[in-house]
Amino acid sequence: MSTMCERGAPADHDDDYVVAPEGLSDAQVMGEACVVCHARWPRPRRQLGVLPDGTRLYGCSECAQLAMGGPADFDLLVTH
Repeated sequence: MSTMCERGAPADHDDDYVVAPEGLSDAQVMGEACVVCHARWPRPRRQLGVLPDGTRLYGCSECAQLAMGGPADFDLLVTH
């Protein structure tokens, strides 16, 4: 179960969404699976957020397009 944290928590990533790591799979944390839909192929390449420690989280192009709608839309995509 991943949940959204405050926006811009890490100083190096002021414009990124900070995502709590609880509920993310190892593949999602390692960037091998979409942080939203868990797709592994094609390998996700669009950065959708970061973990509190600054680790980047990636998504597939379809989820990234949905996330561009804004914070409210992205919050609906994150698995709860």
